[in-house]
Amino acid sequence: MRRREFIKLAGGVAAWPLTARAQERERLRRIAWLVGTAKDVPGARDRDTAFLEAFEQLGWTNGRNVQIDIRWAAGNADDIRKYAVELVALAPDVILATGGAGAAVMLKATQTIPIVFAVVPDPMGSGFVQSLSRPGRNATGFMSFEYSLCGKWPELLKEIAPNVTHAAVLRDPTFVAGIGQFAVIQAVAPSVGVEVSPIDLNEQNQPNQIERAIATFAQSPNGGLIHTASGIGAANVNLIIAAAARYKLPAIYNQRPFVVSGGLISYGPNYPDQFRRAAGYVDRILRGEKPADLPVQAPNKYELAINLKTAKALGLSVPQSLLARADEVIE
Repeated sequence: MRRREFIKLAGGVAAWPLTARAQERERLRRIAWLVGTAKDVPGARDRDTAFLEAFEQLGWTNGRNVQIDIRWAAGNADDIRKYAVELVALAPDVILATGGAGAAVMLKATQTIPIVFAVVPDPMGSGFVQSLSRPGRNATGFMSFEYSLCGKWPELLKEIAPNVTHAAVLRDPTFVAGIGQFAVIQAVAPSVGVEVSPIDLNEQNQPNQIERAIATFAQSPNGGLIHTASGIGAANVNLIIAAAARYKLPAIYNQRPFVVSGGLISYGPNYPDQFRRAAGYVDRILRGEKPADLPVQAPNKYELAINLKTAKALGLSVPQSLLARADEVIE
């Protein structure tokens, strides 16, 4: 072989690893995203935007070096199961699951594909992880709150509406967090002079059944509502906000966007912040880290929001001490 041809061949062989690495960097990665709620749920678009913006800042652009396949289940359990199967069949590099129901179904659908979850109330009690510090399986992510938060809901409801003596707790009893939230509320409520009873939300409930249950509860005076975290509750929140206004029921919610949409008061985490942080976990997994080694994270802070227009419509005078503590006051 001539010397010049040998040098050219040797140079080509040396370049192969560099070429392979460049191709690996440019390989289109795939993310499957299952959302348990509907697109039009208050705050849903804010969460999506927060994730996509943070993800792009980390170097990922949908359609260029990553493809994001998203499914919205709108609180429908059958659709959640169907979409989980569809998304796993796409063989994604990472799955992003929004809500406890979505995370539960995804973990049943795959034990190998990495999963990052967000807005999950009790990942350890639900069996999604072995521990918060060392998840140990193929899933990790961001819990929506610690159960102690739920005790603040009857306290704040009583503070903004002192005449409330009994409250209906809108909860999903079919999953661990629905039971846990009600247990904490039930334990705290007597100390603030409120008696609580559940209105169960499950996949058999039709919107008219939820409204009918609220209407029946409203027949007794001095009532209020506590809207707990659940996919079905979020999917029907616009109906619940409207029913609370119609039947003059003070209501507390677990998310700020529900107050922006007309709810009275909310206390809960900043969900867009969870999705910005979730983008960091998805990025780390795409770059080789394992979900089993990434600790589950709790919210950095909880936020209090109050809608003064709704308070006025209910004939409530919001105490100045409560307004001073609010992170956002909507007028």
